Amino acid sequence: MDKDCILIQGLDLPSRIGVPEGERAAPQRLTVNLRLIPRRDFCALEDNLANTVNYAAVCDVLRAEAARKPRHLIETLAGDLAARLLADFPLRAVEIELRKYILPDTEYVGVKIWRTDEAHPQSAQS
Repeated sequence: MDKDCILIQGLDLPSRIGVPEGERAAPQRLTVNLRLIPRRDFCALEDNLANTVNYAAVCDVLRAEAARKPRHLIETLAGDLAARLLADFPLRAVEIELRKYILPDTEYVGVKIWRTDEAHPQSAQS
């Protein structure tokens, strides 16, 4: 069974991304869906924001990281987003689905990654 998790769906992340230089010339609309596994189970939060992951702050950090520099690949951006979340928030693990709306005749192309906090080995369990 899944651990307690926080879900964020459909967050817009403007980013300069793409292999051709022209594609990176202006920010594109990307969206991200997240599954965040906090270090504390929900039953241990004591109804206190300081004991959980502030999802508004997560969204701000993701937007800043996506805009920080141009990248060629959405795979790279997904990895950078995961690394930043694990470094900045009390998370055991993150699942990131990143979508890009670039190809004609497709709803989107995307990648999905799962990363754990290496500093907390128990976080590899799901």
